[in-house]
Amino acid sequence: MKCTLTRPGTLVGMVRALGSVTAGTLLANLLAYLVQVPASRVLGPDGFGEFSVLNAAMLVLSVPALALQAVVAREVVGGTSRSRLWRLIGVVTVLVACCSAAGVAVMMTIAHTALVPTAVALAGAAPLAVIAGGQGLLQGSGRFGVLGLVLACVGVLRSVPVVGAVVSGGGPTGALAAGTAGTVVAAVVVAVVAARDRRREDVAAHSRVALADVLAASGVQFVMIVAVSVDLLLSRSVLTASDAGVYALGAVATKAAFWLPQAIGVVVYPRLADPVRSSDALRRALAVLAGIGLCVTGAAAVGGPLVPAVISEDYRPVASLMWLFALTGALLAVLQLMLLAAIARNHARGALPAFAVLVAEIAVILVVADSVPLLASVAALSAAASVAATGAWLRFAG
Repeated sequence: MKCTLTRPGTLVGMVRALGSVTAGTLLANLLAYLVQVPASRVLGPDGFGEFSVLNAAMLVLSVPALALQAVVAREVVGGTSRSRLWRLIGVVTVLVACCSAAGVAVMMTIAHTALVPTAVALAGAAPLAVIAGGQGLLQGSGRFGVLGLVLACVGVLRSVPVVGAVVSGGGPTGALAAGTAGTVVAAVVVAVVAARDRRREDVAAHSRVALADVLAASGVQFVMIVAVSVDLLLSRSVLTASDAGVYALGAVATKAAFWLPQAIGVVVYPRLADPVRSSDALRRALAVLAGIGLCVTGAAAVGGPLVPAVISEDYRPVASLMWLFALTGALLAVLQLMLLAAIARNHARGALPAFAVLVAEIAVILVVADSVPLLASVAALSAAASVAATGAWLRFAG
């Protein structure tokens, strides 16, 4: 399908686009991780562990939403009509809502959480489909300036209410409910902003994009998101409640290193979907991610010993391991870019090597990972194996 959109092809345009998205992403991520400071201090290891594991579960349930952004952006590049894409966004939102309702009982069994906090946490997954779909429309259209503002706005709306709930004594349930409420408001804002641009309506109404495209991309995104969250999701099954809370703080470093360079994937994705520029764009982006990962891991090694003083003495056991958590996140950021390339090329089988590693990781965690250092080591080694296996597949497929 012929691409009819004009994007910033010059170096200056690329820098501006990357700058806009990076600014929005950094603000959103900064707020998300600043939430962890009062949450870990006020809620304590037990409450913080519950708060973190339910947030991770919500992220896993939002996999179709995350895949939706990639599919929508790809289809906008190809000229698919906006009306068809909005219908697809609606279908995916309903699908995620149904899966969230069914997932409440599952999470209560796996993570030993109560009904109310589990329900309010998982209710935040469906609005993410609207947010992701709207962001995909902006991303595919090359409206990176607006996208940067939207990313920042979503970050504020999803994070600030959580801080307020924690400080006011709402506990894990209040914090999770505040986050879900903020996500709903953010979904409305993104939908309004994305719906304003009608320039591409019905340019290519013959496109056959459907739910199946999202499900295919969801398989790839599922592997990615579960790989990022599986150690935290299983932590309350293999560790004590207190140790799981300690591990949850270390997992913050993993998430920070993983999400920090997210803007690179957002900006480079349209190029990954272009057969002519895909391979070169992937190589350049991987080199940048590797450099960022080294810096983040080094910063975590230097800052780790400050954890007891900044957060609480209760988290001292994880202080010396922060670099390992950060390394895991950096490796997973590289894996994410590789899997984005697979989605952009419409090759869902690219996730199979990482999926095989993920299955092995789950088995090892359940059998031998009975301490915080051991669980962190298993996660890091699994991330490295996934990167190696997926890289080999991409080289072979290329």
